[in-house]
Amino acid sequence: MDKDEFTLSISIINALSEVDRDDWNKIANPEGESYDPFLDWDFLQALEETGCVSPQTGWAPYHILAKDQDDQLIGACPMYLKSHSQGEFVFDHSWADALERAGGRYYPKLLIGVPFTPVTGRRRLCIPSPNATLVKDALLQTAVKMTSDNNLSSLHINFIDALEYEELGAQSLLQRTDQQFHWENDNYNNFDDFLNVLASRKRKNLKKERAQAQDGIIYEHLTGDQITAEHWDIFYDYYTDTGARKWGSPYLNRDFFTLLGQRMSDKILLVFARDTEDNRPIAGALNMIGSDTLYGRYWGCSEQRPCLHFETCYYQAIDFAIAHGLKRVEAGAQGGHKLARGYSPSPTYSAHWIANESFSDAIAQYLTHEREQVESDIEYLGQRTPFRKSED
Repeated sequence: MDKDEFTLSISIINALSEVDRDDWNKIANPEGESYDPFLDWDFLQALEETGCVSPQTGWAPYHILAKDQDDQLIGACPMYLKSHSQGEFVFDHSWADALERAGGRYYPKLLIGVPFTPVTGRRRLCIPSPNATLVKDALLQTAVKMTSDNNLSSLHINFIDALEYEELGAQSLLQRTDQQFHWENDNYNNFDDFLNVLASRKRKNLKKERAQAQDGIIYEHLTGDQITAEHWDIFYDYYTDTGARKWGSPYLNRDFFTLLGQRMSDKILLVFARDTEDNRPIAGALNMIGSDTLYGRYWGCSEQRPCLHFETCYYQAIDFAIAHGLKRVEAGAQGGHKLARGYSPSPTYSAHWIANESFSDAIAQYLTHEREQVESDIEYLGQRTPFRKSED
């Protein structure tokens, strides 16, 4: 064989600890691409090491690795065998019900994505090269073959970008869309610059909300070595309270936050709201910092105050993004209330391979109508943002 001939070997591993941290990060966040903290080895492996992601929690790791002829890691997929659909934020519970009512078995299934994280990002990871398309195709083919060979119902690739959505659609995967609300930084120098592009009535509403939220409360931004174990203890109480009310059982344990803080403190922004009388913390929000995006993830509070949620999660995030030159704030899934606060509708994408042909055809028909509805909703909401119209 010619020494320059390109060859590819594929393997499956059941723990990210089996991969060298630097080797993984070179393909997860390659040079020249925007940094995604959720693809970092430190984040994904912490989920596994602390038991948040495991066969026992319904997230069994089956990561795909691609190596070249020199045994160098050049491609990978973070992939999980799922025994449920929790923690995915691309909702397919109705699909599972339909297949099981018809006598089929929906679980287990395979998922390529980041656990508990509704954030768009790279999924078929590879180093940019002339062979990148071959690597990405091999990763997909491996995942589909694994689904088929093991009589699994389906393969799902969640929160992909628009380009990968089109690429996977061209390879006959089913295409699904949804929406989130993101704040975009139009080179604002400060929060007032942002307020000035809003319609008068909306601008007054936001000013009123901020005044209410800041009455008797101060807000602090903590990152890096400013974050202590005490801060994590306080925030974890907030997280578990909110998680218990939203999901029934919080996904993450206290050990995960300890490990996350030890490994990635410079990529973390903790916002705390404190009562001005006694400096008592009453609310907190956890954000992850990318190279151009601030990602809002979790929040909670120990008491209710007017507009406390909006200020802690949305307005403080905008303040931080402006101060640090970040292009956008992604504040998580759902939340139409974000629209009035300057967060605009933005499409999200996923792709799906269904083993049963008849079932796949039925879902394809459903997705055609769903995409039309999502597109209509985005257009409708886009006309109702708080921003000034040209005639204002």
